[in-house]
Amino acid sequence: MSRVVILPLIVACALFMEHMDATVIATSLPTLAKDLGEDPIALKLALTAYVVGLGVFIPVCGWVADRFGPRSVFCSAIGVFMAGSLLCAVSSSLPAFVAARFLQGIGGAMMVPVGRIIIFRAVEKSELIRAVSYLTIPGLLGPVMGPPVGGFITTYFHWRWIFLVNIPISLVGLYLAKRFIDNKVPEEVPPLDVKGFVLTGLGGSLFMLGTALLGSGLVAWWWAASLLAAGSAILLMYWRYAIQHPSPLIDFRFLQIPTFRVSVLGGALFRIALGALPFLLPLMLQLGLGLSPFASGLITCCSALTAVFIKGFGTRIIKRYGFRRMLLLNAALTGICVAGYGLFSQSTPIWLIVMVVAISGLFPSLQFTSLNTLVYADIDDAQAGRATSFASVMQQLSLGMGVTVAGATLHLSMYMHGHASLQQADFLPAFLVIGFSSIASMWITKNLADNAGHQLTKD
Repeated sequence: MSRVVILPLIVACALFMEHMDATVIATSLPTLAKDLGEDPIALKLALTAYVVGLGVFIPVCGWVADRFGPRSVFCSAIGVFMAGSLLCAVSSSLPAFVAARFLQGIGGAMMVPVGRIIIFRAVEKSELIRAVSYLTIPGLLGPVMGPPVGGFITTYFHWRWIFLVNIPISLVGLYLAKRFIDNKVPEEVPPLDVKGFVLTGLGGSLFMLGTALLGSGLVAWWWAASLLAAGSAILLMYWRYAIQHPSPLIDFRFLQIPTFRVSVLGGALFRIALGALPFLLPLMLQLGLGLSPFASGLITCCSALTAVFIKGFGTRIIKRYGFRRMLLLNAALTGICVAGYGLFSQSTPIWLIVMVVAISGLFPSLQFTSLNTLVYADIDDAQAGRATSFASVMQQLSLGMGVTVAGATLHLSMYMHGHASLQQADFLPAFLVIGFSSIASMWITKNLADNAGHQLTKD
């Protein structure tokens, strides 16, 4: 089996776990919140804690992979993620559950980014679209299996069992990584930018915690606002520091590359919309429409099924129409579909809900393939580690921001409607806001050249 196939499939084991974990938790959120004695919206802190762990440790993933070898780091990350899953399964309080999710985030911070570095350095650029497609197809099985598996276990057994699914997947990933991934270490590795690591880790974690706590009811609003302001100030300090450093962990000079800028900044706006969906859609189906966790899980997975289907045609579609046209069209159609979710009501036929959710899975699937490939269009091997760190930080923080934006919009809608608890009418503004975020990414993408990424589409 060629490296274009086997390496993405190995990394996909990690991606599968991440996606499976996120969708399982989102589907089981109301039941999990009730068992822990917390408000469902407050449980978004558990979702965000994972992203905070990613935000703290992703910036250093490229340096760690070069220093200790990609295989060693990849295997260690899987082990940490597996330990976090076990702790999630035995958690009995919100703080313990949040801490376990943070530990999972540390493992996730190294798994997928380091895996992408492995793939980029092992395959030719002309094969990168195909390699990314192989990577994302198994990864999309997580959203396919997560909602029904999580809903079934939550409905008929207990939510604690859902985290044990990661154990056998982790063991398979460890076996394949040790067998097929090289552990080559570059001859010269620059010293770790310790100050940069401290600033990005502290600033990113405070910023994400502040946005997650704002409006959650867990702390006073001024505490959350203070964390948000402190995180923003520290990140600004890092920006001023990084533009003068010869090789910072997050190098803002990469934004001068048009393909990288569109993939990272335009992709961030798009991912805010998609990051909110695993939290918002199951919540609406259960609390707004009164469906069971199992039923909402089956509906949610429809978009992932169509996403897997379209992956088989993704390479040909991108090569036929080009990156610019695909990014613009998919952003617009995704935004329209996501905003349309807010129009669902208890009188909406189930078949219509299923059809809309299924169709809406086609466009993000092509968008993610385009974004994840275009980011490397004008990057060379020596830049791969730092470029991956930067892109991965932005990807994960924007996904977490989606949960925060959706939760804040729900709270605001409840306040304006005078609702003591979530009602169906509260979900429409949230879906409109995140749908607009997807459409807003077109403003950045429109400046991309028509032939951008042409070296990736050569046969």
